[in-house]
Amino acid sequence: MKKPTIRLYTWAVTAAMVLCTAPAYAQYTPRPLSDPATGEKFHIEGAADFWLPSTDINISSEALGIAGSTIDLKRDLGATDQRFRALQLTLRPARAHKFRFQYIPIKYTASSSLARDVIFNGIRYRANLPVNTDFDWKAYRFGYEFDFLTRDRWFAGFLLEAKYTDVKVQLDNPIESQFAHARGPIPAIGGIGRYYVVPNISITGELTAFKLPASIDERYSAHYVDLDIYGTVNFNDYIGVKGGYRSTNVGYLIKADTGALNLQGIYFGAVIRY
Repeated sequence: MKKPTIRLYTWAVTAAMVLCTAPAYAQYTPRPLSDPATGEKFHIEGAADFWLPSTDINISSEALGIAGSTIDLKRDLGATDQRFRALQLTLRPARAHKFRFQYIPIKYTASSSLARDVIFNGIRYRANLPVNTDFDWKAYRFGYEFDFLTRDRWFAGFLLEAKYTDVKVQLDNPIESQFAHARGPIPAIGGIGRYYVVPNISITGELTAFKLPASIDERYSAHYVDLDIYGTVNFNDYIGVKGGYRSTNVGYLIKADTGALNLQGIYFGAVIRY
């Protein structure tokens, strides 16, 4: 075979190998894989906290056209700060979608002698007489979270919630026994963000708020502001511990009954996931 022919075959074979190899090389180029931080791979998350808030609660209840006194739970009735449990459940059907539930039973009991006359639910409670107080506040939160930005080490989202407040106050003395009961849903909207300082330790902040102005109906108004800032240490994808600061501020006017409830303080808890 002549040399020009050999060279021609050599160039043809080389060109064919290049053409066949190039597409294969492009096809198998490795792609970066998602690697979520520890604790972000779950479908169900449950948490239990112990909350130690300071208390600032004022209530007033009218009856029979008799205006009620503004009663301070601590100063007038002798209540002291307590520790409360908080239970939370999160369902996560997809990475960016979460359905949330929280329940905090808040209860105070106290016995003291009034330093002044107060009117509650149309009845005058005289100074210097002993009075027993039961204050029961059940706080529920039902919410939906959409994380519109999601990355392996952080996310940001918005929250839509219905906060259901159920407050019952009862005052008893040797002469009178009266109670007032207020309950109802309060919608709220807000945002949430989380950042992992290292792959298993995160800092989370969330804020939800709503205000129903009295200008809509002067018999009803309400506001709700809930702030939660906490850090979480995840031992693995299934178990973690957390601690933070929570502040809840609620005010309501329902016909002639009013309440201003402000609780804020630190909390500690545990998290389990599946």
